[in-house]
Amino acid sequence: MFFIGIDIGSLTTKAVLLKNGEIVDFLIERSTYNFQDSGKEIFCKIIQKNNLQKEQIQKIMLTGYGRHSNLKLNEEKITEISAHARGVQYYFPKAKTIIDIGGQDSKVIIISKKSKNVLDFQMNDKCAAGTGRFLEVMAKALQVPIEQFGELSLKSDNPENISSMCTVFAESEIIGLFARGAKKEDIAAGLHQSIAKRVGNMALRLDCQKPLIFCGGVAHNSAVQKALEEKLNMKIKIPPQPELTGALGAALIAWEKETG
Repeated sequence: MFFIGIDIGSLTTKAVLLKNGEIVDFLIERSTYNFQDSGKEIFCKIIQKNNLQKEQIQKIMLTGYGRHSNLKLNEEKITEISAHARGVQYYFPKAKTIIDIGGQDSKVIIISKKSKNVLDFQMNDKCAAGTGRFLEVMAKALQVPIEQFGELSLKSDNPENISSMCTVFAESEIIGLFARGAKKEDIAAGLHQSIAKRVGNMALRLDCQKPLIFCGGVAHNSAVQKALEEKLNMKIKIPPQPELTGALGAALIAWEKETG
């Protein structure tokens, strides 16, 4: 039996195709302003890519920022918290703490040692600081490709202190620093440390424990990982495709609901 999990995020939409609880294929596409279209398009692409018909998909589960969209595919919906927790456990069954940094929000999830269910969580979804969008805006302000932003940060020996946590004010602050002669790598390092401070404080408030897993698209940024490890004083593990854990978890939950 085939199952599909779709994570409609603010920046990217992800789909994972499962067969009997194992990953068959996945897709990652840029989200459009119309979340319904993004979800439908990625569904059509992944079944066409695998020579499947809609009727062969036993269940479709939506999660993410745009999960309330109606794809008209008899889909069900699951919260991002539950989806990411289940997706991470596919790779790390003993995970205790999850940090997920996506395009529009960041989350810390605590998993129960006994039941492996979500015990507690905290989310920052009211402010862009501490998110992938924050990094994109700052990289653009410094005229650095976002793919190179983390590498640039790691070259710094003297990170600048970024005092503002507001995206708008932080952008003005870094432009001012650059105008006064600060190095791009030092500004970049300061920005990465500011994200680690904000998200790390959320994790500390929830008494995070090892194993600590970092997922979401920002987990590809090695500078954020390093800054978080320093802030929390513990090593972080990252799934093979960290941006897929939401879609994977949604697909797994769909499969488990159907098979018991």
